[in-house]
Amino acid sequence: MTSHSVVIAGGGPTGLMLAGELALARIDVLVIERRPNQELSGSRALGITARTIEVFDQRGIADRFLAAGQRAQVTGFAVTRLDISDFPTRHNYGLALRQKHIERLLAEWVTELRVPIRYASEVTGFAQDDDGVSVILSNGEQLRAQYLVGCDGGRSLVRKLAGIDFPGWDPTTSNILAEVEMTVLPPYGVHRTSRGVHAFGRSEYELVDGAIVYKDVGPIGVMVTEETADLDVEPTLDDLKRLLVAACGTDLGVHSPTWISRFTDMSRQASAYRAGRVLLAGDAAHVHSPIGGLGLSTGVQDAVNLGWKLAQVIKQWSPPALLDSYHAERHPVGARVLKVTMAQVALHREDARTLAVRDIIGDLLRMEEPRRYIAGMMSGLDLHYDFGPGHPLLGRRMPDLDLETSDGPSRLYAWLHQARPLLLNIARTQPVELGAWANRVQRVDARCDGDWALPVIGRVEPPAAVLVRPDGYAAWVGDGSDAGLLDALTRWFGPAAP
Repeated sequence: MTSHSVVIAGGGPTGLMLAGELALARIDVLVIERRPNQELSGSRALGITARTIEVFDQRGIADRFLAAGQRAQVTGFAVTRLDISDFPTRHNYGLALRQKHIERLLAEWVTELRVPIRYASEVTGFAQDDDGVSVILSNGEQLRAQYLVGCDGGRSLVRKLAGIDFPGWDPTTSNILAEVEMTVLPPYGVHRTSRGVHAFGRSEYELVDGAIVYKDVGPIGVMVTEETADLDVEPTLDDLKRLLVAACGTDLGVHSPTWISRFTDMSRQASAYRAGRVLLAGDAAHVHSPIGGLGLSTGVQDAVNLGWKLAQVIKQWSPPALLDSYHAERHPVGARVLKVTMAQVALHREDARTLAVRDIIGDLLRMEEPRRYIAGMMSGLDLHYDFGPGHPLLGRRMPDLDLETSDGPSRLYAWLHQARPLLLNIARTQPVELGAWANRVQRVDARCDGDWALPVIGRVEPPAAVLVRPDGYAAWVGDGSDAGLLDALTRWFGPAAP
């Protein structure tokens, strides 16, 4: 029986990101993907948030995505666009980039890290015990792993077999998505009527002043609202024609579909992200409407939160209880994403009462403080893990500071490329010492000039030292003394090494 430290079920963005995180920590990981290759049919996510671009920057791979996509210095809530160009980050924009390209770039990265991906295979069963998990594949092969992570989507078999509940809300809306040919050129863009929403576009486009300008090449993407739907039956071309006639008065000569699919606003979240040696991430842990574009980014950030913790437990630096912090930190994030998407679905309805509410919300979001608050939430830049009282930076993402070290200038995120924690000494004549943690945590003595500013919060008092986790969040903030540092090192990076 082949053994691995971690088996990941699912090679989508979440599974690939987790595999990369574990590989950086030199953990033996195998990805199981049911598709025959990384190619993706159908429409999925259309981009990534500012915080996810930062996460890629922390690993030194952001430029790959930036070169392939198009930047937009706006995010949005329902139908209101929100400018984030004034947010204090190197990446004060979202990135328009289709999921098929995101997956391709992530797969190239993990391949460079020598992570094996087993295509045309899937996990069909498993049994866990005190020492690990026995995993059964679709071809009958059995694997042994210390941990199994389900990144296998909203219908996750791993979640079901682990006995983890998936409570939430049934769908209230349904939409058909397709990529087709049309004999009549459709009106590009989003159109709202009392029947719902229909939209037309193409894969090839440019962003001009934040607006999408489509090129008249390639197949046409179409979305149209269904009044009723049998969710157990796949949509057909005839279904699409009927809906187009109802929405537009004509089916626009639609023909030759490349693919047809359906999405709804079903909103569900796993009651637990961990069951012993089985963990969940991405859509396996939470599903919701794609409105707002938060799904893929949330899954990637699940992976970055989990990866280093799982690595430390496998290396026996930290006790298994560290994995409980994954659920404690990411479950509230997933719950907030569900709430945000459900609110936007409600505001997309076209009845007179909803339109009145939408207008008032739009007026509020044009005010400075509400704009910053909601834009921070939608961009992922406002995230705050509760590590207790202290400096405003504690539990928040570290800004990508310009540092001056004895070896010359550098950026803080460059020190996170290998997914290693760091202790940043800034304004101390006597640097903080790591002692028994020196082999686990890198120490950087640097000068940092200029303002310290956080999105939404604004300027904060510069600290004397900061302990930064591998996922880029501040785990301890020093005011000139070492008070609390020993506890933070032990909490996050295990007991002192002998």
